[in-house]
Amino acid sequence: MAKRDYYEVLGVAKNAADAELKKAYRRLAMKYHPDRNPGDTEAENQFKEAKEAYEVLSDSQKRAAYDQFGHAGVDGMRGMGGGGPGGASFSDIFSDVFGDIFGGGGGARGARVFRGADLRYTLEMSLEDAVRGKDVDIQVPTLVACSVCEGSGAAKGSSPQTCPTCHGHGDVRIQQGFFSVQQTCPRCHGEGRVITDPCRSCHGRGRVEERKTLSVKIPAGVDSGDRIRLSGEGESGENGGPPGDLYVQVAVREHAIFKRDGANLRCEVPINMVVAALGGELDVPTLDGRVSLKIPAGTQSGKVFRVRGKGVSPVRGGGPGDLLVRVNVETPVNLTREQSELLEKLGETLDAGAGRHTPEASSWLDGVKRFFDDLKF
Repeated sequence: MAKRDYYEVLGVAKNAADAELKKAYRRLAMKYHPDRNPGDTEAENQFKEAKEAYEVLSDSQKRAAYDQFGHAGVDGMRGMGGGGPGGASFSDIFSDVFGDIFGGGGGARGARVFRGADLRYTLEMSLEDAVRGKDVDIQVPTLVACSVCEGSGAAKGSSPQTCPTCHGHGDVRIQQGFFSVQQTCPRCHGEGRVITDPCRSCHGRGRVEERKTLSVKIPAGVDSGDRIRLSGEGESGENGGPPGDLYVQVAVREHAIFKRDGANLRCEVPINMVVAALGGELDVPTLDGRVSLKIPAGTQSGKVFRVRGKGVSPVRGGGPGDLLVRVNVETPVNLTREQSELLEKLGETLDAGAGRHTPEASSWLDGVKRFFDDLKF
């Protein structure tokens, strides 16, 4: 049976770039691989056909021979340096197609491409800014592609050369008796190329350290631990790889008055004993200004009042929370003689009320009395 044209098998044009070949092969390999189509002979044959086509067209020498002489030019070369077209597993597919992206696998031709590292930046901000949102400029140290050599690592006017040890594959095979061992090339360290004349600016690394200023829009309602992702603002990739991302992590500083509790804000307000006993109005702070809070007569220390809608509107949506105000009744200090005498008289009248004015104290004393009575034999 006559073989189909390799370009037709992969569904690409004759001038297709390497990246396009990889993409086409990946699609066909994932679709027809025998592991995904057990017992399907037709799928297995299509997989073998696609793998054979990719093995030839992804090799520059074999591709040139195929373009000139057709199948006759490569039939004697097929299978050199690798297994037959039907013996690949899914790991082989990922090695062949993605190896140069993730730095793994064998047989990669040319320099391997690596995605840049992700970066994290901790942004400290005030509670007010976190609640309202703010545009912030930050400076981030990062690695960027060298502008002198355009990321190649080679001096201007030169270019990286194919590694003479592995011939651009990135790995070498060592024959030991009946066994063949494949390992990363010791000369190019898996790059598939060597730089004989390195760039003076980046010393052959292809990247230089730089501080860049970024404008970050902090949405209203963020809280400590929230992260904002800036796509492509991390370190630049190696050998032309895509850049990583930058994650801005929010850390809200402690506030002198408020503490955040989800969508709510909490604060503690001291009041004097007269206001607590007789009632009155109290000005309490909010992030939007002051509000008047009505204190009923007989308010006890620790009582929590709720001010609706004066909390935080969460960043993920929903209505604003509330402000929870906890009042602490403050015992007066540094009393004058007259104030002390007045309090003594007040105390006498309270004692005469037989617990009517101090129900919690009377209840506690009754409990103590019962405790000691139970200890008597």
